Amino acid sequence: MLWETVKLAMSSIRRNVLRSVLTLLGIVIGVGAVIAMVTLGNGASSKVQENLAKLGSNMLIVRPGQSTFGPGGTSDARAFDERDVTALKNNLTGIRGVAPTAQKQAKTVYGSLNYDTSVTGTNSDWFAVQDWTLADGRVFSDSELRAGASVCVIGATLTRELFGAQDPIGERLRIGNFSCEVIGHMEAKGQSAFGSDQDSIVVLPMRTYHRRIAGNTRIGTISISVTDAQDIARVQRDAEDVLRERRRIVPGEEDDFTIRDLTQILATMASTTTILTGLLGAVAAVSLLVGGIGIMNIMLVSVTERTREIGIRLAIGALERQVLTQFLVEAVVLALFGGVLGIAIGLGLAAAGSAIMDVPFQADLRVIALAFAVSALIGVIFGFFPARRAARLDPIEALRRE
Repeated sequence: MLWETVKLAMSSIRRNVLRSVLTLLGIVIGVGAVIAMVTLGNGASSKVQENLAKLGSNMLIVRPGQSTFGPGGTSDARAFDERDVTALKNNLTGIRGVAPTAQKQAKTVYGSLNYDTSVTGTNSDWFAVQDWTLADGRVFSDSELRAGASVCVIGATLTRELFGAQDPIGERLRIGNFSCEVIGHMEAKGQSAFGSDQDSIVVLPMRTYHRRIAGNTRIGTISISVTDAQDIARVQRDAEDVLRERRRIVPGEEDDFTIRDLTQILATMASTTTILTGLLGAVAAVSLLVGGIGIMNIMLVSVTERTREIGIRLAIGALERQVLTQFLVEAVVLALFGGVLGIAIGLGLAAAGSAIMDVPFQADLRVIALAFAVSALIGVIFGFFPARRAARLDPIEALRRE
């Protein structure tokens, strides 16, 4: 019986193809928009988390002042120096390394080629703390760090732009009026969470950077990598105690430095992107409501047009529930067609958007199933009133209609 009803519904839809297609558009746009937005949102969230993870694992970031996390944060507080780094190394336990960082933009030159890049002064711990992997060569030796030797390690972008297929190990780069020997080059990391190219970098020993590039001994950031994630809070407290003592901050006085837990930042960013994805999906879902109203409208028109047909069916013995089921099935079939087309279009748009935005394509099967179920539910809800109206028609009055 139900299959016969479905066939009748399909026959009715085929008789009015254009009208049916126009009716489907609301559902197609709604379902497609929801799936596309949620899929792109999931991909963007994953990309942000991946980029933040590239900054290092189980990491604490220490900066002078109460500056915000990320590029552009400024502070008038006293900068760190090498003695602060040494104090942290000597007094903290359960850590993989402590890496000071000072940075400056500069032009690097090799032969007739040049490239604008970021010059970073640090120590050998920096490579482990920041999860950098060497493609070839080595990191700085202790003697090179102490002496401020003219050696450097370069990123993948600089290797590609200045050396191409040539092996850069042993070659000399010029940075301003200073030249350094390339002793290693790193694997590619790609863009950071803030959109900058992490691979466009030259890494120097800190003393070399201070003497030859910066002309001062300031350290802008200290990164601390904790061995076990469970010890992050303890290490953060210990680091605060060490720095408060080093910077002569009396009890009750506010810190003139900030320690950020990268794990907390990652969780906050993930939560924010999840909320934004939900909001985008909710906005797109409004189209489903519009589509449901369209289905109700077209079914009411169909009832009006087919009044005589309904009267004949009722007159020859069709039950009210059979007429109601027929029109309800028509509405549900329309909605399901719209749901299937919407899913296909939504996934196609999400795939194209992911390629353009360079984010992972992460289709959520739960969202797809939910969108399909909602489209069917819309058919039931918005198709019920027209179907009930058809079922309650008076056969005699219906047969009088021309």
